[in-house]
Amino acid sequence: MIRVGVGGWTFEPWRGSFYPPGLPHARELEYASRRLTSIEINGTFYRTQTPASFRKWFQETPDDFVFSLKAPRFAAQRTVLAEAGPSIDRFLQSGVTELGHKLGPILWQFAPTKRFDSADVGAFLALLPKEQDGIPLRHAIEVRHDSFLAADFIELLRRHEVAVVFAESEKYPALADVTAEFVYARLQRALEEEPAGYPPSALDAWAKRFQTWAAGGVPADLPRVCSKTAPPKQRDCFVYFISAAKVRNPAAAMALIERLGG
Repeated sequence: MIRVGVGGWTFEPWRGSFYPPGLPHARELEYASRRLTSIEINGTFYRTQTPASFRKWFQETPDDFVFSLKAPRFAAQRTVLAEAGPSIDRFLQSGVTELGHKLGPILWQFAPTKRFDSADVGAFLALLPKEQDGIPLRHAIEVRHDSFLAADFIELLRRHEVAVVFAESEKYPALADVTAEFVYARLQRALEEEPAGYPPSALDAWAKRFQTWAAGGVPADLPRVCSKTAPPKQRDCFVYFISAAKVRNPAAAMALIERLGG
């Protein structure tokens, strides 16, 4: 599956541009989840959610919908990652498994000041469990410092079966290496003057790249750090249009979904 979505579902400028006029705020997730195939929940980054909230989100979305969760900043954005164990446990025990089969990858976003330290990052990866309450967990790491442009980092992720996030960003490094059983991308260059956020040719190119990833290949036109490639096999893909001209992100997601065959 190639799942496409945006970050969150509450954004006032989407009312009238994405959400129809008069739609109650309480029905925004219901509406968005029937036009997108995934949503990255950002609220979990800032504060602990309740089991009741996760159950509510599960109930409001279609059976084949999937959420990814942005892990708490208290766990992922700390000076010593190896000390994140209690924060990781608190997050995973907060009710995330109430999402059941709709629980997609968990995104761990490192601080822009965090430099690559093999021992510290390795210790952090070892803290990420493979399951919680009997539900398999998938983890993705987003790095924001150029020191992570290292083959040692890619090999470390592969040993722990954790995905590296491909970030299409003007500020942060881009790593298109495949390091896990799935691919996670965050596209952050939407343009407000483009009705679909991106020019048609750019959306066409992204559709081809995700089809290549999903089929087990590696897009030839994206930057990789490690010369060694992952074994070719089919992989789920998760792509989110984030930030930039945020008002255009739902349109970009729907345009990509259309190019991928709906």
